[in-house]
Amino acid sequence: MATKKEEKSSMSLKVEDVMIKEVVTIDEGATVKEAAEVMNKFEIGCLITVKKGKAVGIITERDLLKRVVAEGREAKKTKVKDIMTSPLVVVEPSTELEEAVRLMFQMKIKKLPVVDGKRLAGLVTLTDIARFQPQIIAILKQLAVKQATPKSMKKVVDYYVV
Repeated sequence: MATKKEEKSSMSLKVEDVMIKEVVTIDEGATVKEAAEVMNKFEIGCLITVKKGKAVGIITERDLLKRVVAEGREAKKTKVKDIMTSPLVVVEPSTELEEAVRLMFQMKIKKLPVVDGKRLAGLVTLTDIARFQPQIIAILKQLAVKQATPKSMKKVVDYYVV
């Protein structure tokens, strides 16, 4: 008799099965310095940006490097809304993991906010998926053969896809 874990691995997994449910957010009016402090406090690589409680963008470590440090902007004066990536590319909790990976590959992103209706329900990353779902590795291999791996995803793909 198969265990529940074995049954689940043989079934198609959804984004809700691997997503992080406790998403840290920051108001779009906050400064980049405040965003960096929050990211450091929680030891995370991105924040979902909100405006009046609604998810409107994402700010990542890469955004901080490219749009603040490299451009010589002042972190205490620059607002999150001025450097965030917007509009958000999102998926629903019921989205199949394979579909989420294809979307990440197509859009050249590693993090996908998860929305349920208009409510932010979670966050799923390429690393979370690759760690959790070995079958996704085969999909990544197929995608990497068909087209060049996006530069932003190369480390994760190279690490998990041997």
